[in-house]
Amino acid sequence: QVQLVESGGGLAQAGGSLRLSCAASGRTFSSYGMGWFRQAPGKEREFVAGISWNGGYKYYADSVRGRFTISRDNAKNTVYVQMNSLKPEDTAVYYCAAYRSAYSSGSKYPGDFGSWGQGTQVTVSS
Repeated sequence: QVQLVESGGGLAQAGGSLRLSCAASGRTFSSYGMGWFRQAPGKEREFVAGISWNGGYKYYADSVRGRFTISRDNAKNTVYVQMNSLKPEDTAVYYCAAYRSAYSSGSKYPGDFGSWGQGTQVTVSS
């Protein structure tokens, strides 16, 4: 099991930027793909971005492609998502998650992720 702690959420204006961080501990971080998800009030949790265990493969939801960038620093056991050109519809609680299985990547399905952080609120005002 891995413990995940997100940070960096807050309030931004439309068109602005935020960077979220997710610090991991408890198992070999560098062996596991990671993902970011979000959940807006009254909506289901949705995939935002994912990254492979070594950072070589990154993939995004259509709604954020070109605006968000996922990255990781395995030396710091941390995964990031840089969010630019924010829109009010990006308002949600953002969660980072770690794959259940080592050396897996490419999934957008929450069930493939076995560990979740507590979430950080992102609010974008118009």
